[in-house]
Amino acid sequence: MSKNHQNNSLNEEILIHRNPVLRWVFLIGGFVLVGIGILGMFLPLLPTTIFFILAAWCFARSSQRFHYWLHNNRFFGRYLSNYRAKGGMTRGSKIFSIAFLLAGISVSVFFLTDNLYIRILLVAIAAGVTWHLLAIKTIQEEKR
Repeated sequence: MSKNHQNNSLNEEILIHRNPVLRWVFLIGGFVLVGIGILGMFLPLLPTTIFFILAAWCFARSSQRFHYWLHNNRFFGRYLSNYRAKGGMTRGSKIFSIAFLLAGISVSVFFLTDNLYIRILLVAIAAGVTWHLLAIKTIQEEKR
């Protein structure tokens, strides 16, 4: 997708709310959701993409500047745009996500709990999330 087409697509979804109180609520909500999304990049049981999508929705109702910032951020903008525009993840994103998931679950299973039932639950969650990530459409990495 060309940069110009992407900017036009972003312009179409921006509907800044007229009520200044609601704009502030959406703006603060957007930043809280971005923070949770960033935590989700490092915590294996917390999803990432949905929080960035919700943050984009909040920013689209509160701040054109932050809406563009989120979609063009060098750390997660491409990830969000790939999921939003193409409905999938790159192979590299999947590998990174699954590796962090398995590393976090492994640390929890082997070092943080002695309870067998919690270990079984963590392994089941890891299997489910891994299956979900593998089931998401794999898209080609864009050449820069």
